[in-house]
Amino acid sequence: MKKIRFLIYVLASIAMSFPVAHADEGMWLLPLLKQQNIEQMKGLGLEICAEDIYHPDSVSLKDAVVIFGGGCTGEVISPHGLILTNHHCGYDYIQAHSTVDNDLLTNGFWAKSRQEELPNPGLTVTFIDKIEEVTDYVEEELKKDTSKIEMKYLKAKFLNSLAEKRVGEEFLKNNPGTTVIIKPFYGGNRYYMFTQKVYPDVRMVGAPPSSIGKFGADTDNWKWPRHTGDFSIFRVYADSLGNPAPYDTSNVPLRPKKYFDLSIRGVRENDFVMLMGFPGRTNHFYTPIEVQERKNIENQIRINIRDLRQRLLLNAMLADPKVRIQYAGKYASSTNSYKSSKGMNTMIERQSTEYLKERQMNELLNWGWDNDIQEYREAVDIIAHEVKKRATLKIRMQYLLEALWIGTEFSRVPTNFDALKKGLNGNDSTRKAALEDFDRLYYKFYNRDYAPEVDRRIAKAMLKMYADSIAPEHYPAFFKTIDKKHKGNIGKYVDHLFESSLFADPQKYEKWKKRPNIKALEKDGMVQYARSIKEEAQRINQALSSIENEITNAQKHYIAGQLMLHDDKPNYPDANFTIRLTYGQVKSYSPSNAVTYNFETTLDGVMEKENPTNWEFVVDKKLKDLYQRKDFGFYINESGKMPVNFIANTHTTGGNSGSPVLNARGELVGINFDRNWEGITGDIQYQGNYQRSIITDIRYILFIIDKYAEADYLLDEMIIKP
Repeated sequence: MKKIRFLIYVLASIAMSFPVAHADEGMWLLPLLKQQNIEQMKGLGLEICAEDIYHPDSVSLKDAVVIFGGGCTGEVISPHGLILTNHHCGYDYIQAHSTVDNDLLTNGFWAKSRQEELPNPGLTVTFIDKIEEVTDYVEEELKKDTSKIEMKYLKAKFLNSLAEKRVGEEFLKNNPGTTVIIKPFYGGNRYYMFTQKVYPDVRMVGAPPSSIGKFGADTDNWKWPRHTGDFSIFRVYADSLGNPAPYDTSNVPLRPKKYFDLSIRGVRENDFVMLMGFPGRTNHFYTPIEVQERKNIENQIRINIRDLRQRLLLNAMLADPKVRIQYAGKYASSTNSYKSSKGMNTMIERQSTEYLKERQMNELLNWGWDNDIQEYREAVDIIAHEVKKRATLKIRMQYLLEALWIGTEFSRVPTNFDALKKGLNGNDSTRKAALEDFDRLYYKFYNRDYAPEVDRRIAKAMLKMYADSIAPEHYPAFFKTIDKKHKGNIGKYVDHLFESSLFADPQKYEKWKKRPNIKALEKDGMVQYARSIKEEAQRINQALSSIENEITNAQKHYIAGQLMLHDDKPNYPDANFTIRLTYGQVKSYSPSNAVTYNFETTLDGVMEKENPTNWEFVVDKKLKDLYQRKDFGFYINESGKMPVNFIANTHTTGGNSGSPVLNARGELVGINFDRNWEGITGDIQYQGNYQRSIITDIRYILFIIDKYAEADYLLDEMIIKP
């Protein structure tokens, strides 16, 4: 009787609780698309076949999707290597070209010819050439490996060495710019190898002013309705043979294998859409206690610390135009994570996420009990025990990371002087080379975007918050200096650092260079500060290591159980910054009682939000003139309005910024740039009624290029379909 009761419970739970129940949920692997998803996609309206989206041996839509930089997605939109991505993805590079006298962030930028396109050192665009499942190969190599590397089945260094071994040195030698990586999926229960081609010559072509590309800024971030033209345009260059090559004036625009057609037909409620991109990190196999830990430690500490830091940063930025430019990117990055954490915590409570995870967990445990499989109960018990065990260590690490490492910029001064010491003890040539290398390290820290007075002011607040939150016996070593030399006064300690350190004053550094010595660096207060933070982080990581290994191994078994339980249903692995496809529909939603949000916003909303006294909502005069004249060209919607943004119930996360949004025919209709506040918990538990991807309509992008920037020469490169 007991067995029957549990069986009924299991069947009921399968129907109502496991994530794969939603038609719009999932970050799907392209090689499994035909097997897992295509029929459902066609049922929602898809008009092309699976091979058009992804084909392992020929050109497909996949080949027009790229990794932009190190954390965004982009797409190819012309046969001459034009790359479209978000304004916020290109933000650091726009900032790097900006000065007070030539402020491209504020004013925008449009190259009028190829010769005017701006190079961006350090920026890369990565294409995915090939995807192969290599589970059997990795598992065989793991059996043969006799090293004592813990958790090697998840280690990037180990897995990537297997990838290089598999393709061979000759392959990499004969394919310039090609790299191979192996990534674990489903907690290390499956592996795929990605062959990538990395292009390092990427030039900025166009970007709207921040009043368009960042309209609404932090106030509207993570919120709907939105009215943001969040896009920028770059171009990939290659050598004369089409191979990746460093920046050179002789390089030519890349002739890509595939580029997207752009559709100005627009979207309607319930239209099928799909996105391809590189989602960064999700945790949809969390157990309930892991949700608690994420909420109470990682998120809440970040919220508390960044709230203070951002208020101080914003005050400094508003007071000085130079500081505003210097810290624009840093501030935007900080607030993005802050609001994400805050929204996730709110929605975890509102959407009962812990309860849903408990239900999913119990479903597996009951199934395991019913089938006399004990390892899933053991895995859950280990996770719960070890998560509780590491709580204090996680709190210490999060405060160290947020308040001291991220919160103070001078924590990143160089601290290893071995190469410099060796060089200074050599001949004139080695001495000169060593000083040049160290010079690069110095000015990498003290760069054009560093303002010592801002860092000083914020450091005082960050150190005090840290000291008030952590037990003194766990303080980094520099607190001893505060007590002994400054009688416990944090403010005096920070002032002393900035008045005495070489790293706070380039004049002091240049003077040191004339008679360089290691002892002065070793005694430098900022160096000692940074070293003590690293030492404390190392102590915590060592204490955490065995605990986290236990958790990770248990998670592998837990995930294997979920896959076995639901082996008759499509299932997707957590995001790990590999190319995925998500699909769904253009949809309005109701976030709360008596409140409904339409699926589309228009330029009318930009004008309604205008506030000339608030930098976040300034409307550019030319844009206002175009609006008043209704000079919208071919880009209007069915109501004669100028569309700006729309939403869809597609499953996205960080890394999907810039992802192409495609219609049923595989044509580009927009680019993803954000999620709504109510959908932030989608990283843990997808909620189809609430989660929405926020997308810049391709018609608005084309309107800005055409009518606002008058850069219609760019349109001539594109295939635009009515």
